[in-house]
Amino acid sequence: MSMRAFGVLLKARQLSRLSRQVNCVGSWALNNQQFQKLPTVLPQRRLTTAAQESPSADRHEFQAETRQLLDIVARSLYSDHEVFVRELISNASDALEKFRYTALSTTGGELAAKDRPLEIRITTDKPLMQLIIQDTGIGMTREELVNNLGTIARSGSKKFLEELKQNQQAAQTSSNIIGQFGVGFYSSFIVAQRVEVYTRASTPDAPGLRWSTDGSGSYLIEEVPDVEHGTKIVLHLKTDCREYADEDRIQAVIKKYSNFVGSPILLNGKQANEIKPLWLMDPQSISSEQHNDFYRFISNSFDAPRFTLHYNADVPLSIHALLYFPEGKPGLFEMSRDGSTGVALYTRKVLIQSKTENLLPKWLRFVKGVVDSEDIPLNLSRELLQNNSLIRKLSSVITSRVIRFLQERAKKQPEEYAAFYRDYGLFLKEGIVTSTDSAEKEEISKLLRFESSKSETERISLDDYYTSVSADQKDIYYLAAPNRVLAESSPYYESLKKRNELVLFCYEPYDELVLMQLGQFKSKKLVSVEKEMRNQSQDPAALQDYGEGSLLSSELDSLIPWLQDQLKGQVAKVKVTSRLDTHPCVITVEEMAAARHFIRTQSHQLPEENRFALLQPELEINPKHPIIKKLHSLRTSEPELALLITKQLFANAMVGAGLAEDPRMLLTNMNTLLSKALEKY
Repeated sequence: MSMRAFGVLLKARQLSRLSRQVNCVGSWALNNQQFQKLPTVLPQRRLTTAAQESPSADRHEFQAETRQLLDIVARSLYSDHEVFVRELISNASDALEKFRYTALSTTGGELAAKDRPLEIRITTDKPLMQLIIQDTGIGMTREELVNNLGTIARSGSKKFLEELKQNQQAAQTSSNIIGQFGVGFYSSFIVAQRVEVYTRASTPDAPGLRWSTDGSGSYLIEEVPDVEHGTKIVLHLKTDCREYADEDRIQAVIKKYSNFVGSPILLNGKQANEIKPLWLMDPQSISSEQHNDFYRFISNSFDAPRFTLHYNADVPLSIHALLYFPEGKPGLFEMSRDGSTGVALYTRKVLIQSKTENLLPKWLRFVKGVVDSEDIPLNLSRELLQNNSLIRKLSSVITSRVIRFLQERAKKQPEEYAAFYRDYGLFLKEGIVTSTDSAEKEEISKLLRFESSKSETERISLDDYYTSVSADQKDIYYLAAPNRVLAESSPYYESLKKRNELVLFCYEPYDELVLMQLGQFKSKKLVSVEKEMRNQSQDPAALQDYGEGSLLSSELDSLIPWLQDQLKGQVAKVKVTSRLDTHPCVITVEEMAAARHFIRTQSHQLPEENRFALLQPELEINPKHPIIKKLHSLRTSEPELALLITKQLFANAMVGAGLAEDPRMLLTNMNTLLSKALEKY
């Protein structure tokens, strides 16, 4: 066996194994490295010219293994049939960009029809079941037809860029060239049973050429008259793909994938891509009307953007981003964590993914817009992202910029930011809970706003709190309550109120979980007032003097064991506190926020005794309060009434702590207590 025959046999075996893998998996996305290892050149052989073929015609035959490879490209590479339109428009756009560059170069004077309009023309023909995509670009010679259309995975655009690599003036051109892999043209065979390519190079006296194939084994190249400069692709559609001969269907695909291609796209004579890629324009040149129109286009909504972030960067990655923060309130889909991000990913103005996972974190799913990066690593079909580290880097850069932008809005437009926070503050809090980066958590926390004990009308930030208290204060205090009235009357707030301490009031159930998750801000710990009270109650120095009018130590020594016995199985401990004035008692647990969350979400799954065993609540009594003092005497004179009062005090304290699963359970004991108290009347 000759070495050439052995090489062909070896390639056939490789492809046979590859084909079996594709059949097993069902769908397959090749990356560029995998693809370059496969046989690529479609070998050419001049055959005997048939009678019906012109004398200038060349017929080239596909080898068997290359035909199988073509099947893989056409049937398994792309997940959605409609992307063939994107690929062919991208090729047409590249041809126009090559012509523009060549016309401006030193050899541009040699081009034919140099002043022709540069555009992409698309024609649909329902009766003939044809789709025609034509450009007025650089065109191809016979040799280029063989190399570019007869060679899979050989990109003419990539070769063009390599030739320009050393030319500094080619930077703008290179950013407009889309092609990378050399397989986009073969997506035609997803929908077409036969493909014809009419082309004429832009060099003087170049002949018109026709390239045609049904993809079954060979392709034909011949000279034909009356061919315009550029390239025209005629797709003879399969019966089950006749939808692509419909104007509305093609219009929808253009709008989805190729709306921002730099050259005009004319669909049946009417321009189909009228909206400009604003993210590549000078921010100062864009009007608010253009922003409104573009926002509605990319978000499919009818409101207007509240804030607009136009961001460009060259390092560490090439990024062009235009992001919008909606004016309207979030919808149900955005509130759900299953909702995907509203930011679309583009590369060189061509859509890659309309809903891109991992481009922004889930908590920023309300942001709408576009990110365009030339550095995005794509797979061969340009539908999947490959290099996870680069994607993470891109996400980190954009996320940091969004956070910094919101911090700027909070300072420069405080009223507008306050309105934004009312609608979207929940997402910021979600970011703190879900982020794994402590530095990012703190940056997000600067965006939070709370009412405080010293300001009812103005919400303050953690930064405001940090700068307004002395450096000696080690903690930032916060109190969770349903509203301001209950916060100010909370037993946990009494001692801090007497000391005129600044306390943040948290009205949303998840606020305290967010602050607990945050842990600290700058050098100060975030401490709930309930925990502060529990810690102070454990300080022996704070318990030396209960104040004038309180029960004596000997009386407390007998009352506390009695209370513990009556509340056995419900409280872990009964103790005395000097930090109450108007309230008879309070309940404290180790982590009040976590305990309240548990009661709201999971306590119904456990019996009552198990719940108390898990929470380990402690009852702290105020020895100066009239109820506690009277209870001490009633436990001997009227033990039944004393027991009812004890149970009611405990139930009230649990409600005040937010740990009562259902406050309606208080009614039975309360009615019994009232009946007992009224027996003497």
